[in-house]
Amino acid sequence: MEEIQPLDPAQASRVLALNNEHAKELSWLDADRLVELAGRAFLARRIGAVDAFLLAFDQDADYDSPNFLWFRSRYPRFVYVDRIVVAPSARGRGHARRLYDDLFQHALRCGHDRVVCEVNREPPNPASDAFHAALGFSEVGLAAIHGGAKTVRYLARVL
Repeated sequence: MEEIQPLDPAQASRVLALNNEHAKELSWLDADRLVELAGRAFLARRIGAVDAFLLAFDQDADYDSPNFLWFRSRYPRFVYVDRIVVAPSARGRGHARRLYDDLFQHALRCGHDRVVCEVNREPPNPASDAFHAALGFSEVGLAAIHGGAKTVRYLARVL
């Protein structure tokens, strides 16, 4: 089983490629923004040669995402999963679950009691909906973002 390791600049091009292959579900990044986000992250982890990665922020992060700001306006303390993606060639190996378990453990060690995220409602992402439900996340809100071009479901899991 491949280790979960920190993201570092050596993987930036692979992380960027994987992210942008899934920009519909996540959001498109350029190289500078990726480096900036990884540097601000509460947790930035990968599996393998970027078979999967996760970026998460806590409530104190300097981050302008409308989804992150939605949670910040409602919860005094949380860890926000900004993006998690598994390469198509690595799916079915439990990478996403392992990254989330690693995040849950790290969040608890740091005194957090809640992990939050959003999942697209429109356009729909049924695989992500099912995955998050299986991990114990529940819906805590809805929003239209980017001028109504996208609607999201806000999810939370109490640790």
